[in-house]
Amino acid sequence: MAAPQAVVDTPSAGVIEAPDTASRAGTPLGHRAAIWTALFVTVLWSSSWVLIRWGLDDEDLPPLTFAGLRYASAAVILVAWLVARRRPEARSLPRDRRLMARLVLLGILLITAAQGAQFVALANQPAATTSLVLGFAPLLVAGAAALSLGEVPTRRQLLGVLLVALGTALFAAGDLWATPLGMAAALVGLIAVALSSILGRDVNRSARLSPALVTAVSMSVGATLLLGVGFVVEDMPALTLGAWLLIGWLAVVNTAFAFTLWNRSLQGLSAVESAAINNTMAIQVALLAWFFLGEWPGLAGLAGILVAMLGILLVQRRAVVEPVRAT
Repeated sequence: MAAPQAVVDTPSAGVIEAPDTASRAGTPLGHRAAIWTALFVTVLWSSSWVLIRWGLDDEDLPPLTFAGLRYASAAVILVAWLVARRRPEARSLPRDRRLMARLVLLGILLITAAQGAQFVALANQPAATTSLVLGFAPLLVAGAAALSLGEVPTRRQLLGVLLVALGTALFAAGDLWATPLGMAAALVGLIAVALSSILGRDVNRSARLSPALVTAVSMSVGATLLLGVGFVVEDMPALTLGAWLLIGWLAVVNTAFAFTLWNRSLQGLSAVESAAINNTMAIQVALLAWFFLGEWPGLAGLAGILVAMLGILLVQRRAVVEPVRAT
């Protein structure tokens, strides 16, 4: 799923922090370690698509309530873990209204809008259709990152982004169909994913807040709203043991653990890089769907995988203009 994550101001902007907060938030990952960490997270998120399909089809779970239960459970786990560890940087959050507002916005974009929309899209049309729409997120992120973060992509990276989008389109060019509701939800998810990529990169590149804290605060807000919407517009299902096992695995492993790792990887990746890595999920989902759901991607799909992989390699080349930091 898409990922991902708020904005931290520079000291001159009035953030109330102790002088050594940056060191307590953890040492940022190196570039190569950040790439591998992000790729590992996408493997977990790609497996979520198969698990979500099982929950929607086999357990007959309504999409918004299903998503809300997953992320609300993960938020409870993260908050409990942070309380047990007594993270010192959390004390400054209530005093900084601007920072809290951005964390709230991140939660709304990343969880309520992006994840809720993807669950709805999966419930109403094939996963390949939704993957095709979300595959264009790096194009949006590349333009927005250059304007808002000063992270100007190189020509090689722009070519890579275009190849990723082309590969995604080739992959989904087979027997593709869509529904009005599914496409509307996918477009909402696309916009929310792109905006949350920019917002998440801006907060995490400073390394002043721990990834777990960023994840816990934003996810608590977004999951609460998502679960509330689900309770209002959907009927509460009778949850079986299988449904609870699915929700539990998705909450603990594919959400609480994976989202924290993703936020940590954003400390060492540009917004364009993180968006391109996130886009490898289109390939991973195709392979997992083929193996577990019997959905063969076809020759066009295999060609799309190769083109997308070439684009991803180009984007990850380190020749990138360093981000301009506001002071």
